[in-house]
Order: sequence, then structure tokens, then C-alpha cells
Amino acid sequence: MQRSERELLFELLRQPTAPFREQQVRDFVAGRLQRWQVPHFEDPCGNLIVGVDSPAAYRKRVRTASDEPLRLFIAHMDHPGFHGQRWLDRRHLAIDWHGGSPLRHLAGASVWLSAGDGVIARGALRHVELQPRGYGIRRAVVELPDESLHARRLAARRLFGGFDFRAPVWRSGKRVYCRAADDLVGVFAILRTARRLFRRQPEEVPFIALLSRAEEVGFVGAIAHFELGWLERPRRPLLAVSLEASRTLPGAVIGKGPVVRLGDRRTLFAAGASHLLSSLAERLLPAAHQRRVMDGGACEATAAAVFGLPVVGLTVPLGNYHNQGFEGGMDCRRPEGPAPEFVHLDDVQGLCRLSQGLMRSGLPWQDPWRTLRGRLQANRKRYQRLLEQS
Repeated sequence: MQRSERELLFELLRQPTAPFREQQVRDFVAGRLQRWQVPHFEDPCGNLIVGVDSPAAYRKRVRTASDEPLRLFIAHMDHPGFHGQRWLDRRHLAIDWHGGSPLRHLAGASVWLSAGDGVIARGALRHVELQPRGYGIRRAVVELPDESLHARRLAARRLFGGFDFRAPVWRSGKRVYCRAADDLVGVFAILRTARRLFRRQPEEVPFIALLSRAEEVGFVGAIAHFELGWLERPRRPLLAVSLEASRTLPGAVIGKGPVVRLGDRRTLFAAGASHLLSSLAERLLPAAHQRRVMDGGACEATAAAVFGLPVVGLTVPLGNYHNQGFEGGMDCRRPEGPAPEFVHLDDVQGLCRLSQGLMRSGLPWQDPWRTLRGRLQANRKRYQRLLEQS
């Protein structure tokens, strides 16, 4: 990865975010797209759309007659975190948590706070109550070190935050540790892909990207987008491409390359398109990619599938998913307690390469099984005499 691209990734990873509080990520991405003259706009739900500059242009691209499928890339801008609810006194803020989280060693855990303009304070968790279903925090109290934040007369509900560590992002060898890799790594891959696609300002690129809100609480932004109806009555094939950072599992190892995701916890992905993606990975990253059903969680491919879209998925293996210290490493003080997420730079580079590869023209979308079918038929012919003797 070039130094400028690595710096872009790190700057993106520094942006504070939480479900429904993605504005700093969205503004950062929109600023880069504007600089690069890549068309984009916000949909009515606050999702950022990349590759077209208006709803009319979006619908036109969907309804342009073509055999070349429109690739709808999807990544989400949020990460589990909390919203302020009310001030209990000048140093204690009651919060509600949105999304998954660690379940152990939470008392006294460090958190950051923002009001939408960078990190403005840090505190510690107290009086933590877990969700009844046991997937994360339900509510808690943030204890602040002094009264300075309250003195600014900030309304409690303007504040949001998440777990805090030695820095927003840092590097150890090829590992990148950060507050939130899920799914800002996917956002980065879309940014990089869009910049390369639109560098020469082509007239028509079969590409749209949806950078969505509030994925961590049930794909809320993506569902709201699909409900707009802009993908209805297509005159070309459609394919949703989910980009993620997913909990590392046996058979999907950090540092061994991006994963061609065959399914998530809820959905198996489109067989033919996934086979095409696997074949592409074998050509572009022959010894540096993996294949697996990444069922440690669900992703927005499920959201697309329930609206009738065929889907494929790419992901990078993620250490300490949702800041849970499963894999340990730097700043993980206790097993399964709060910990920074981490990814491998080679995996991120591979994710970008496969994302760009999917945009190649002339891929065999209409018959993705052609090459394999030919090999199987050739093998059948070798056994024809034995077949006739039976």
C-alpha cells in the first residue's frame, strides 16, 4: 500500500462514529470525494451514495439497458457505541449503548466522547447493565474526570462515544490497531475503488456505492435506502457487493489475505457470482486470499438479499471484533475485556485489489460456471468408455 493511501486509511480510522452518529465519517468521505471530483450525494436517510450525483442519476444507472451488471458496493459508517441520555450531575452522564460490546471487565473501562466535532472528553464506565440477550451493554454511566464538559452546557443527547485506547489508530508491524475497523475498512476500500474508477471521468461506470448508517443495530440505514425503491424496475442485472471487517474464525486468519465471504450468520450468498469472485481472487491473489462462510455475525448482504438482490461478500479478518478482547494484543488488559480492533495491512490491500477487480469489464457474469463446466465435461469424456460399460 502506498504511503498516501495508508495515511488516508489512518485518517479515516481516526474519525469518531457510533450508530446514528456517523456525521464525521460522512463529512470526511464526502470531502475526499469532492476533492477527487467523484460524484456523490446524501439520500433522504443520511446514507452517502457514491458514483452518481442525484437520485435521478441513480435511477438512470439502474434503468440503463445493459448486460453488464450494476455493482452496488455496500459498507457501513458506524461502529457500536453509546448515546448520552441525561446528566445525573456535573460529572456523571447516563448513556444507552447501541450494538455489540464486550461483556466482561467493563467497570472503569475508558471511553471517549464527542458532540460531532472530534473527541472532546474522556471518561470511565460505571454501573454497567447488560442486554438481556447478552450481546452487549444496555446502559451505563460515564464518569468524567472533572466538570468541564458539563460547564459547556452541552445537552446530554448531543454526546456520543465508544471505547478509548492509547490512540485512535496506531501501527505495530503490519497490524493496524484502532478504535473501530468495522466497518471503516470497508468504507476505505470503496473510497479507493471509486477514486480509481472515476480518475478518468468515464461517462458510464456500472458502479454505485452505499455507505450506510446504523448497520450495527439491524442494517437500519441500508433497509431505509432499499425502501426508497430506487432499485426497482432495473433494465440490467444488479449485484450487491458487501465489504466488511468480520470476526476472525478458524479458516480465516489475520494476515493471510481477504476472505471471499460465502455467507454470513443468516444468509448464503449467490452461488454463481461467488464462484466468479473466487475465480477472480485465484487470478489476482493466488496465494493471498481465503474462502469461508463468515458466520460470526450478519452483514448488509442479508439486508440486500431480503430485498431480492443477489449478493457476494468480501471481508478482512478482524481481531477483537466489536472491541472484545478475543485475540488479545496491544491494549487488551484482560481476556474478553475492552480491546482495540485490529486488521492486517496486507489484507486491506487485498480487499481493495479484489474490489477493483470486480469492476473489470468482460467478466463472465452471464455464465460464471463456464470454465468449471468445461473441466467437468472434459473429465466426463475421459470416463465415457467406463460409463458405457456399466
